[in-house]
Amino acid sequence: MKYVCTLISVKDMEISKKFYHDVLGLEVISDLGANVALTGGFALQTMDTWQDFIAHKEVRLQNNAAELVFEEREMDAFLEHLKCFDIKYVHDIVEHSWGQRVIRFYDPDYHIIEVGEDMEMVVKRFIATGMTELQVAERMNVPLEYVQGYLKD
Repeated sequence: MKYVCTLISVKDMEISKKFYHDVLGLEVISDLGANVALTGGFALQTMDTWQDFIAHKEVRLQNNAAELVFEEREMDAFLEHLKCFDIKYVHDIVEHSWGQRVIRFYDPDYHIIEVGEDMEMVVKRFIATGMTELQVAERMNVPLEYVQGYLKD
């Protein structure tokens, strides 16, 4: 058994391809019309094709039951980039208890997208404020080795 990819159904393939390219920088690897593979092990499928595959059961969008998770090394630049688009937000930027900054928003079909600050960048941000490696580990509630692993060159 091997995991292949995550697939989501979309109402309008062209709008979705443009969104994932323009907002998240994903590239089309394979475009078979009703099925499109994107970089990062992610795929889109037209809603009508998906409904055929699931025996015409109802597809419920905007259910807030799952999300697609991405990490970004340049979080501040990404937040500025988002301002160029008409984005519907789940919530504004938040900082989780372990220090990672995260924003969640909807794609055109109301699938939740999470973009979190790359964990290496979280560690380096804390170090840059003058925190010791041990203080960073305590702040993030992770083993010291976890922090040190991100600081090796």
